[in-house]
Amino acid sequence: MRRLASFGVAAGVTRAVYEGLRRSSGGQRSAGDPLSVGDLSPSGDLSSGGLASSGDPRWTRTNHAGRSVDLFAGPATALGAAVGSGSGPVAFALLAAAACGAYDDVKGDHRRGFRAHLAALRDGEVTSGAVKLLGIGAASLAAGALLKDRPVDKVLAGVVIAGSAHLVNLVDVRPGRAGLAVLALGAPGLLRGSLAAAPMGAAAAVLGEDLGERTMLGDTGAHALGAAVGGAIAAGNGRFGLVAHAAGLVAAAAWGEWDAASRARSSG
Repeated sequence: MRRLASFGVAAGVTRAVYEGLRRSSGGQRSAGDPLSVGDLSPSGDLSSGGLASSGDPRWTRTNHAGRSVDLFAGPATALGAAVGSGSGPVAFALLAAAACGAYDDVKGDHRRGFRAHLAALRDGEVTSGAVKLLGIGAASLAAGALLKDRPVDKVLAGVVIAGSAHLVNLVDVRPGRAGLAVLALGAPGLLRGSLAAAPMGAAAAVLGEDLGERTMLGDTGAHALGAAVGGAIAAGNGRFGLVAHAAGLVAAAAWGEWDAASRARSSG
């Protein structure tokens, strides 16, 4: 029952925030909403702003297919997952991850991979990637320290939370992939407790719009939902499970770093 309640609360808050942001922007219209004269171009076709874009450029991005989509799903899922989590440490970690992700959504640059951002940091430049690396890492370690009792487990829990946040963002390269990853990663956690239900509910609430290329999670939502799933994994596992998950997440991060370096070399 608690799992269903957490899922439902997270999904409901996510939908309410998403719809509120969409309506307050004055630009986004869902399929099924009535057409108005403003949705039509002079030739009578749907204008580019009618279905796919927000009225505020700060909330709009161009996706991989060149379509204009909004970023409302990011803050909506972060707030939904936080409210539905029922755990102070997990809510703290995911909101901190969302804040760092939001900074990257606004201030992000072209550099990819930890190495590039750490190199810039050595030169005195604090990039948005460095903010995410340090901010999410610190928040994850703090949450891990609150979730576990033994020192080694505290560190491992922090690695799992931060690694999960990074993994979900890593796979967020096509519509719906991050949301589907959250559902897949969170489902086994339902056997151990209710913490995984909140990010799953939040992701499910906007999955249709994400797959339909009307919105995207952005770094805000991907990092937040990933941290929430990581918190559920950390809370529900003992030493062996923490080690296994941490190893897998570190391997995924290493692969992502290798891929980023390979792309940088090929484009250079």
